[in-house]
Amino acid sequence: MIEASGITKRFGSTLALDGVDLSVGAGTVVGLLGPNGAGKTTLVRILATLLPPDGGRASVAGFDVVRDAVSLRSMIGLAGQFAAVDEILTGRENLELVGLLYHLGKKERRRRAQEVLERLTLADAGDRQVRTYSGGMRRRLDLGASLVGRPPVLILDEPTTGLDPATRIDLWQFIADLVAEGTTLLLTTQYLEEADRLADRIVVIDHGHVIAEGTSAELKATLGRDLLEVTVTDADRLGDAARLVADLGHADPVLDPAKRLVSVASGGGAATVVEAARRLAEAGVSLDDIGLRRPSLDDVFLTLTGHGAGDEAPPTGPGELVLGATEGSYR
Repeated sequence: MIEASGITKRFGSTLALDGVDLSVGAGTVVGLLGPNGAGKTTLVRILATLLPPDGGRASVAGFDVVRDAVSLRSMIGLAGQFAAVDEILTGRENLELVGLLYHLGKKERRRRAQEVLERLTLADAGDRQVRTYSGGMRRRLDLGASLVGRPPVLILDEPTTGLDPATRIDLWQFIADLVAEGTTLLLTTQYLEEADRLADRIVVIDHGHVIAEGTSAELKATLGRDLLEVTVTDADRLGDAARLVADLGHADPVLDPAKRLVSVASGGGAATVVEAARRLAEAGVSLDDIGLRRPSLDDVFLTLTGHGAGDEAPPTGPGELVLGATEGSYR
């Protein structure tokens, strides 16, 4: 349903996308992950016909995003990073306005507006002005607006940013229901738990490149069976700790200066912990904690990009190890 090949986009001297390939099968969810500035929203805008690519080709539901842009728009539902609703109108009026833009008849747009309100548990608030809505209610209404046209393809750009945990979980269930009914979904998110729960496949983008893709389980498997984690007492010894345990794993250590934490993928089991503790003790590196745990999608992301999902992409290359850095220089 979504195909992109060799997509490039430049803004002045900045190369935002550099040969991105993407494929999303019908009735599936693909999670697009990457730090701020990685190129996720640029790619979304190209697929939604809001921005032309400089190179490459892309199609959605069989329509070329440039040549067939007008026809394609009726096939897409798009919810951006911020709720795009009119505060003066009621929730119902917002939805009916979208129906009008889809050229639906008066009776049909009223029916669909009511259907969306009920589906998103907004029926009781449907005739209130949106200015009286909470942030979570506005986000649900914004998502509902993208559904009025019953698009076969839904593109959600960080749909749960800023929502409280309970509202986020409600939206996750709603999204899962849509996909179960056959909707194809491209989801960008900074919440790795969200991608882990919803996405059939995950694509990681950084510095305008796709740097990894696969199922959540496949990506986690690249780190090995366990992660050795070392929390040092003195942040100044973080780099020393990383060097001492580096050869105990099969990937470069990842540092989190804010937590004084070093992580390294290792399949050595408990013996790895014993050896790491011995080396650190002999080097006089004091620890607050040391242990093994199963890898998460967060660990995959840190290993691939060298920084967290909510961080700006640093000028260093993806996956570059930073040893002995302070929090400021690391970011």
